[in-house]
Amino acid sequence: MKFLLSRQFRIGLIVFSFILFLASSWINAQTIPEDYGAKGALKDPRLTYEKALEYAIEDEYLAQERYTKVIQKYGQVFPFPKIQEAEKKHIEALKRLYNKANLSIPENQAKQYTVMPASIKVALQQAVQAEIDNIAMYNRFLEIKNLPPNATKVFTNLRDASKKHLVAFNFGLSQQQ
Repeated sequence: MKFLLSRQFRIGLIVFSFILFLASSWINAQTIPEDYGAKGALKDPRLTYEKALEYAIEDEYLAQERYTKVIQKYGQVFPFPKIQEAEKKHIEALKRLYNKANLSIPENQAKQYTVMPASIKVALQQAVQAEIDNIAMYNRFLEIKNLPPNATKVFTNLRDASKKHLVAFNFGLSQQQ
């Protein structure tokens, strides 16, 4: 009997440890660092062109990963598939700026910062806020002194695309209420 209790205890401990591990992974996935993506860009007091590029690609990685997760769980719900494809183009445009400036392209770490939204309505609400933050981020970048002309064009185009994404997500959200 002593052996069985001991064995049951060990199995319970293993199960508990596994559950704790999964819970900590889920919690970590929800925590986006304060200095990452649009949130970081909007708080950075000493914004440089190089740092703007980093924030921009982080934010575009986040958007693409969020929208990919939504599509995986909820299917081809408007407007996620079209905008998820647009995010790929945004990332490519930023990579071209990195290459032009001879800078290393940051690794995509967005998967560790994204979780599955509880519902399609929540996903749309999150997308609306993400696009609002993204627009504000690009507006801030356009105020950087001596911004290279190609960067001004890319940042303007990405901001304007986000304005269209915001309209689409707001429309999608209005259909959920």
